[in-house]
Amino acid sequence: MQRHRYYYSVLPCQNRLLQMQYDEAAYKRHREELKRVKAMVDTKPPQTYIHLHLKPKKLQLEEERLAIIERDNRILLEKMSMIMRTGGRIDNVNNYMTKSLNRSRRQRELLRVTRENKAMMERILQKSMGPSELDWKKDWQMNLSYMDNISRFPKGWWEKEKTQTRSSESQSGRRKDDGKQSTERQQEQQQEQQRSADDDNAPEQLKKE
Repeated sequence: MQRHRYYYSVLPCQNRLLQMQYDEAAYKRHREELKRVKAMVDTKPPQTYIHLHLKPKKLQLEEERLAIIERDNRILLEKMSMIMRTGGRIDNVNNYMTKSLNRSRRQRELLRVTRENKAMMERILQKSMGPSELDWKKDWQMNLSYMDNISRFPKGWWEKEKTQTRSSESQSGRRKDDGKQSTERQQEQQQEQQRSADDDNAPEQLKKE
């Protein structure tokens, strides 16, 4: 890329390419000299002291606490391992029997309920049975006879009326069906007559044309 064609030089020059190279070399030297320059003002951070940040007293206390915990854990582990090997030296196993605190109360409640159920069953068994099915049927037949005696119409008159209405409905339905069939037959005959008349008139129309 020909950057020197568009390069603008502060000083007048005959060759832009050489002037651009000279300027870039001078700029690099200037940057390197700036890196090597020592500051007149001390800009370094202040000196830090270890005892202000680490706090050795606190670290010492923490180490002592961890040492105590480690010693207690080691002693406990030794005791547990000895117990596992020898089975322990103290026999404190007690064979306790589990029991309910309100067992007697529940037993009394169960006895009371059983006595009440027994008494109720005895009363039910001792009680006489009510009227049987035969008695109910006899009473119903007697009531029917009383109704027939005081009724205005004879016995079974509603059943006769039902049979008559059914027979009349069936006869009327048959008549309707017969009437429908006769009308359908008449319509079919009329259609056949119309078709035959159309067939007879067809050749005459063709001759006229």
